[in-house]
Amino acid sequence: MKRKKRTALMLAVILCVAGCFCPGRTERVPAAENGTYTDSDTEASNQETEIKLRVSNWEEYIDLGGWDEDETIDLESGDIIGVNSMIDDFENWYYETYGVKVTVEYSTYGTNEDLYNMLTLGDEFDLVCPSEYMVMKLMAEDMLVPLSEEFFDTSDSNNYYSIGVSPYIQNIFDEHEIDGESWSTYMAGYMWGITGIVYNPEVVSEEDAATWKILSDTDYMRRVTIKDNVRDSYFAAVGALKSDLLTSEEFLDDPDYAQRLEEEMNDVSEETIAAVEEYLQEVTDNAYSLESDSGKADMITGKVVANYQWSGDGVYTLDQAEEDDMELCFTVPEESTNIYFDGWVMLKSGINGDEAKQHAAEAFINYLSRPDNVVQNMYYVGYTSVIAGGDDMTIFEYADWCYGAEEDEEDTAQYPLGYFFSGDSDDADYMITAPADQVNRQLAAQYPSEETLERACIMTYFDDETNEKINQMWIHIRCYNIYDIPVWAWVFGVATVAVCMVLFARRKMYEKQNRMT
Repeated sequence: MKRKKRTALMLAVILCVAGCFCPGRTERVPAAENGTYTDSDTEASNQETEIKLRVSNWEEYIDLGGWDEDETIDLESGDIIGVNSMIDDFENWYYETYGVKVTVEYSTYGTNEDLYNMLTLGDEFDLVCPSEYMVMKLMAEDMLVPLSEEFFDTSDSNNYYSIGVSPYIQNIFDEHEIDGESWSTYMAGYMWGITGIVYNPEVVSEEDAATWKILSDTDYMRRVTIKDNVRDSYFAAVGALKSDLLTSEEFLDDPDYAQRLEEEMNDVSEETIAAVEEYLQEVTDNAYSLESDSGKADMITGKVVANYQWSGDGVYTLDQAEEDDMELCFTVPEESTNIYFDGWVMLKSGINGDEAKQHAAEAFINYLSRPDNVVQNMYYVGYTSVIAGGDDMTIFEYADWCYGAEEDEEDTAQYPLGYFFSGDSDDADYMITAPADQVNRQLAAQYPSEETLERACIMTYFDDETNEKINQMWIHIRCYNIYDIPVWAWVFGVATVAVCMVLFARRKMYEKQNRMT
C-alpha cells in the first residue's frame, strides 16, 4: 500500500485549533467604490459585512492540518498536504474570493440523535452534517432551508459541488423524496459508504463473514462486535432474520428487487420488531461488546475476530492492521448492506432568511468539494467523498495512488470505477489496476463495486410512533438481556410470583369472609 493513513487526532490539537476560530482578524475590505480606506470606514465596513457561520459536524470529520512532510500526497495533478486547518483555509479563501470576512464557529457531535437533541434544546447552527435518515426527519419537520438556485449553477467555477458531485450519488439524491421533495433540494452530500464485516481471515472464513448471521454465530462466542446504536443494529438483525428470503433466487430475480429489498430491510411491523428484539438479545449475549469506536482497536489487538463496521472505519482498521503486519479483510453480507450518506443541510433556525449567511454556508460546502480539498479530507478522516471531480482527475488519481498496483506486480485485477466518476460503468478512463487481494480489502470498502451496490439499500426515515417503538425495544436490549438471567433467577422469580399470587388470593378470600360476617 502506498497510502499512509493518519492514526489519531489529539484532543489538545483540536482545542488548539478551535481556539483559532474566534473573530479578530484585521483584513481590510473596500469602504468605497474607489477602494480607498479610512480607519472609521474600515471599522464600519467590517461591522456590516463580517459573517459568523455556525457549523456543526461529526467528531474527527474534517482535516485539521498539521501534516508531516512525509505525508505529502504526490499526484500528477500536483502535491497535496494539509498544512492548516480546513476551517482557517476556508475563511481565507472566502475573503480572497468574495471580499467578505467570515468567521466559522465550529463544533462537533457524536451521533445523529445527539445533534437532534441539541437542536430541540435550543442550540442554533447554520450548517450541519447529519446522516440521510436524520436529514429525512429534518425535512419532514420543515426545519431546513433549500439550497439556492445559484448553488446549482455549473457555469460558476466556484460551485465545486454541483460541478463535481458523482453522477451515481446525484441520482440517488434526486430519486429519494420526502413529502414530494427530493433530498437534493436540501442536502449536499459530504461522505458516503456501506456497512459490512471486517474479519480476520486466519480465524474466520469468508463464507461465515459474508452473512449478518455471524453476529449470533456461537462459533465466535465473545469474539464479534455489533454497533451500539439502534438503527445499525436493527438493520443487521433484519438482514439475519430474513436471510433465507433475501438470498432466494425468486427474490433476487424479482423485477422490483431494489424496491422490495428496501421495503424488507426497513420492515417495522409489530412482528418484525418483536423478532428483532429477541434476535438482538441473542446477539448481545454472543458478542464481545456493543461498540461505536472501540471495535477498530479490538480487531487489531485480536480481542475480536469479526467486527460490524462502517466502510470508512473499515478502511482505517485494515490500514492500521497492515502497519502491524496483520492482514484483515472486509466483506459485505450477502443479504444486503446499508448505503449511507452524511450531508450538509442549512437550518431555518440559523439562516433565518439571511442571504449573506446562506451564501457563506453554501460556499463552505463548495470549498470542501474542491478536488484537492476532497483528497485532503479523505486522507485525514478515511471516509469516501461523494465528489468525483467532474473533468478534474485529482480524486481518481488519489484512488489510484492509494490502491493501484506497482508496475512489477503480477497478481492484479481490473477494478472499474466509471459508475462513480463518470456515470459510465465501462469508462476505461476510470479503471484501476489493483493488487488482486484489494477486491475484498481497502479498495472494496472505499469504493464498493457495482455488484455490491446492487444489494445496497437505504435506511429510511421512521415516523415518531415507529421511532418510539424501536427505541423502546433498544432500551430493553441495552438495559437487560433475558439470556443473561441465570436459571436459578428464573426459578426464584417464578416462585416469588406464585407465592405473591397465593397470598393475594388468600387476602381477597379473608376480606370477603369479613364482609359476609
